[in-house]
Amino acid sequence: MRTFKGRVVVKGHAEARALVSHGGFNTLASYQTSFLTGDKTGKCGDQNNPDLYKKPLAGTALCLPQTIGSTTGGMILYTAASYGRQPACMLFSKPIDSLAAAGALLADIWTDQNMPVVDTLGDEFLDFVKTGMDIVVEEDGTVTVKD
Repeated sequence: MRTFKGRVVVKGHAEARALVSHGGFNTLASYQTSFLTGDKTGKCGDQNNPDLYKKPLAGTALCLPQTIGSTTGGMILYTAASYGRQPACMLFSKPIDSLAAAGALLADIWTDQNMPVVDTLGDEFLDFVKTGMDIVVEEDGTVTVKD
């Protein structure tokens, strides 16, 4: 077990299994197919992200360095939350970009979903966490990874 401390972007408590991406998370490419087909698991459609491709995003502790891609990224996060297909939490090793932050904040304000977001957890976090590990996120930005 290891504990990391990051900056709280969206406050909340979450417990979920880790889903880890070592590449940037393209929000639009990841969710587009799910939205078009009605897939309630939010299965990742980004074939350029082998860590996530075809894996369900909904309800996971999504661990990633950063988001990349379209300026629609924030709205896609909000839409995922409005459909109930959002990750249980998003955990960034690097500082969150303004588009992802905006989407996470809009989801927190405009939906009944809680998706805690913590950034600046550091490269050590992403080196340590593996897909399938249990994650606990506390409201103060403490992230516990259970191996």
